[in-house]
Amino acid sequence: QVQPIESGGGSVQAGDSLRLSCIASGDIFMTYVVAWIRQAPGKEREVVAAVVWGDDTTYYSDSVKGRFTIDRNNPVNTVHLQMNSLKPEDTALYYCAAVHGHRVLREASEYEYWGQGTQVTVSS
Repeated sequence: QVQPIESGGGSVQAGDSLRLSCIASGDIFMTYVVAWIRQAPGKEREVVAAVVWGDDTTYYSDSVKGRFTIDRNNPVNTVHLQMNSLKPEDTALYYCAAVHGHRVLREASEYEYWGQGTQVTVSS
């Protein structure tokens, strides 16, 4: 089974950019759907972006569409989340998560393998 490992979080100002990375450990992402899922204090988890590794189909939540880009790096087996025009409301703990499959999944509960998370803090 795969173990996602995240990196790249930090503290930035509104309007800045950050790039998160998720590398697969223990397996490869080839048969997985990989997502970036965030959780802010007091809020439910939100799938903000996902990619089907097999055919590169992507999904974005309305809250990040046009600002965030998910891309996979093959054969390095890494998924990135490029976050531009960051807003204070993007502040959250960002998780990389994965599940075997071939279609985009939009609910956090559908993902089986989770990383430890990386904190993103955006100040105004």
